[in-house]
Amino acid sequence: MLTEEQKLFRKQGIGGSDANIIMGGDDQKIMNLWLEKRGEREHEDLSDVLIVQMGNWTEPFNRIWFQRKTNRIVTDAGDQRICLDHPFMLCTLDGMTDGGKTLWEAKHVMAFAKANEVISKYAPQLHHNMIVTGTKMSTLSVFFGNHHWESFDIPYDEEFGEELIEAEKNFWDCVQNGIEPVVVKSKYTGPIERTVNFEGNNQWASLAGDYIFNMDAAGRFDKAKDGLKKMIEPDVVEARGHGIIARRASNGAVTIKKG
Repeated sequence: MLTEEQKLFRKQGIGGSDANIIMGGDDQKIMNLWLEKRGEREHEDLSDVLIVQMGNWTEPFNRIWFQRKTNRIVTDAGDQRICLDHPFMLCTLDGMTDGGKTLWEAKHVMAFAKANEVISKYAPQLHHNMIVTGTKMSTLSVFFGNHHWESFDIPYDEEFGEELIEAEKNFWDCVQNGIEPVVVKSKYTGPIERTVNFEGNNQWASLAGDYIFNMDAAGRFDKAKDGLKKMIEPDVVEARGHGIIARRASNGAVTIKKG
């Protein structure tokens, strides 16, 4: 679904999705990318790849859903950026949030994909785009199949970022000089801050309902327990009345139960 303008832009350097390939360790994908950047191979046709097309079509809704659930506005969708420090690094934005301070990326993955594996897979793209935009924080907004959504706030990892820049520099040198690239495989293990949305989860709904329903009663219970304990003078080892028994242990602690 790339426009001709986007295809031309991609050929000028390395984009965010390219970063995932360069750091992914797959020989064939890296070689195909190298040939594509050299103009010796057309960009792979992904028009019949369901998960890719589903991600394209659900990206606008992902943006709407993220804003609705977090009250964080997403702007600059579709903007094309080039890194001033490393001009071979470029990106087309899914968006920016937090007033332009945070990179925003939308993904739609398999229903039972593991969150840590999703984050590790797309960490190169997130760091690449953070480098291009000059930001130090990114947010990954993910649909898992059609039943679950999570948002992950991922800060820029300096060590991983330096490793990524070096790998991309080497790859781009290979493109420009006609040298076959060296395979790189690096797994992101940096800090992750997760925001989980349990809307639609029956167990969470049931427990949340019980919690809200019993909040006032729990507060009254704690207040009553403290009040009963304060009424028991230090030399009293047992107090009873109105269905309650309070006993003092040898260490001075008072326990209260029905009796």
